[in-house]
Amino acid sequence: MTDATPDDRTGGATTARLSLGERANTWLELTATGLGALAFGTAALVALPVFRLAAAPIAGPGSVGQYAAIASAVAAALAFAAGRYVRHLQGRPRLQGPLDVIDVVALSLAHGLIALLSWTLVAVVLSGGFIGATVFWLPVLALSGAAAAVSAYVAFLSAAHMNPEILAVVLAVFLVEGILASTLTASDPDWWMQNLSTLGISHDISSLAFNLTLIIAGLIVTILARVATRQVPSASAHGRGRVRLSLIIVGVFLGLVGVFHVDTHFWIHTAVASGMAVAFGVLTFRLRAWVPGISRAFLPVGWAFIAVIVAMSVLFAVGYYSLTAVELVAGVLVFTWIILFQRNVGALTADTAR
Repeated sequence: MTDATPDDRTGGATTARLSLGERANTWLELTATGLGALAFGTAALVALPVFRLAAAPIAGPGSVGQYAAIASAVAAALAFAAGRYVRHLQGRPRLQGPLDVIDVVALSLAHGLIALLSWTLVAVVLSGGFIGATVFWLPVLALSGAAAAVSAYVAFLSAAHMNPEILAVVLAVFLVEGILASTLTASDPDWWMQNLSTLGISHDISSLAFNLTLIIAGLIVTILARVATRQVPSASAHGRGRVRLSLIIVGVFLGLVGVFHVDTHFWIHTAVASGMAVAFGVLTFRLRAWVPGISRAFLPVGWAFIAVIVAMSVLFAVGYYSLTAVELVAGVLVFTWIILFQRNVGALTADTAR
């Protein structure tokens, strides 16, 4: 019997590696499914004493939507932490300091809040379509459990496969849902006539949602800044450091906007909001020097965004636009640019690897 050829041995090793990879992915899916089943059973069991086998409205206080949103938030936060632990078991980088712990806590909270806001918005939309309808006790248990199961499943896989691209998507979804929830629950219907920060100065759930969204979104931006700039091809250590610092400033100042309210700390609030815009402007204009390999087609995008923000600021100064419109457009453009920047860095890294 002859020995295997080198090609045979190489093919066998490749097959073995693929099998291990496939088994790892299958194990992750099974674990996520198991966590979803656990979340389903737990949420349904807890719903028994909460609703006492009585019917419940779709949305609002004491509704199935409210309970499902809260149960899903808890399930998603815990499932994300579990997913991070699984990454450690797979040999991924372990928690090495306070910043890593803050990262996990912030992302767990973000996933929990995304689940909370998503299911709340779904319930509000459904209640508008089924006006006056109530949900009987058995569907209450099933729907609550299903919402918690889906949230746990998605959050676990998000943690297990977390990378800068997924992190950028989490940031975008979290910001959009947080601001939308704040506007829908604002006690002052005319808040938009003043400025966006008005959402954070009341003493209701709208203010809490707005400020908490900004604080956690700021933490996510700082996480993204550290993760996305670890290995930027064609950039020197000096260039990576400047890009990282600029993004960290944007993230920290965004969080401080939520900490210092415009009605009680006007000058600090204005300073950090302005500083965030300045840091973004410096980053867009210096990006080519700091990351020489970045796509030249991407650079004018940042310059165009800056031009739009400046133009709208001028129109606000002459009384044509409201400050709310300027803030909303500027926020959308800044975070769109951050997401596009991460996508371009990911593409540059992939091309360099090839």
